[in-house]
Amino acid sequence: MSGQGAEPFDEPPRSEIPGISRQHVAAMESSDDDAVWILAGMHHVLLRTVGRKSGKEHKVALPFWRDPDGQRVVVASFSGAPQHPSWYLNLADREANPEVLVRVQGGSFWAEPQILEGDDYERAWAGLTADRAWYSDYQSRCERRIPLVRLV
Repeated sequence: MSGQGAEPFDEPPRSEIPGISRQHVAAMESSDDDAVWILAGMHHVLLRTVGRKSGKEHKVALPFWRDPDGQRVVVASFSGAPQHPSWYLNLADREANPEVLVRVQGGSFWAEPQILEGDDYERAWAGLTADRAWYSDYQSRCERRIPLVRLV
């Protein structure tokens, strides 16, 4: 699905992203207003995972992209950091997170996270970067392949 409304934005320093996410999570938990759920033209989800080591609940605000089937896909880019973001490592531990709780504007649902691989990944990455070119820039900053996760 192209043209999903992403707008140019000023990228914050990576060190500020966790704090910004905590503030965004708090706002998302207290409001269903578009000003909270749609930033830089991108709709967001609030993703809840269980820590793979701590067993504690963790929440993160993430923009999502819709694949051609209309499914939400989140990107584990962390602005091109050399390591995967913690939320992704938690989600990838299927024993700790067989399902994840996804809050969306106006509701929530349990999702089975599908880490995309192979042709499915390639198609989704091509569509995502056609809509949101900065993800290609993020990929150029790191040696790891940036994971894509479909929330079904």
